[in-house]
Amino acid sequence: MTSSIAAIHVAKKQLGLDDDTYRAKLANITGKSSVKDMTEPERQKVLTVLRNDGFRPAESKPAAGKLTGPFAKKLQALWIAGHNLGVVTDRRDTALVAFVKRQTGLDAVRFLHYADDARAAIDGLKGWLRREAGVSFGNTNGQEWLASDGAKIAWAQWKILNPGVDLINRKGFDAEVFRLIDQPNYWLAALTGRQWQVVMNALGERVRAAKKGGA
Repeated sequence: MTSSIAAIHVAKKQLGLDDDTYRAKLANITGKSSVKDMTEPERQKVLTVLRNDGFRPAESKPAAGKLTGPFAKKLQALWIAGHNLGVVTDRRDTALVAFVKRQTGLDAVRFLHYADDARAAIDGLKGWLRREAGVSFGNTNGQEWLASDGAKIAWAQWKILNPGVDLINRKGFDAEVFRLIDQPNYWLAALTGRQWQVVMNALGERVRAAKKGGA
């Protein structure tokens, strides 16, 4: 029992999950936000999901170190967004580097440290997510709440899960967002980046499950 709890805590750190995202993920998998409240089968279920998300147990060959550089966080955020949209199967940094190199021919040192090369890598990732998952980067369609990338990604996830929805008939999107951030009477445009991250991660579990079920 103790070893599974420790492994989950290691996975949390390895995957870079903040406390809110981590607890939202646990609750989405088992209905419980604390590993101490779970049964051992529930903990094993959590570990299975975390391994699918890229967690490498200690006995496995360690992955390359985390990306560094002024543009690393932006690129990682887009890559994880792709994972939450069901188009990225391997969320590790090594997979991100390989993808960008294939698409742009750029070495990681360049797109992580030089603005022009980073812009090419970021635009390439955004274009891919636009084509593959319908993310409307750069377009709010007159909706103030769609100004942030997090909102655009969450809305694209909702469209994947609910075909036929539109910005007039959002079919429960607002209510579900407020439920996920535990703010029943809120305003979409007021959500912070961290709150949108909680929403994206929770909806990402559903998107991946739906795509796996339809495969």
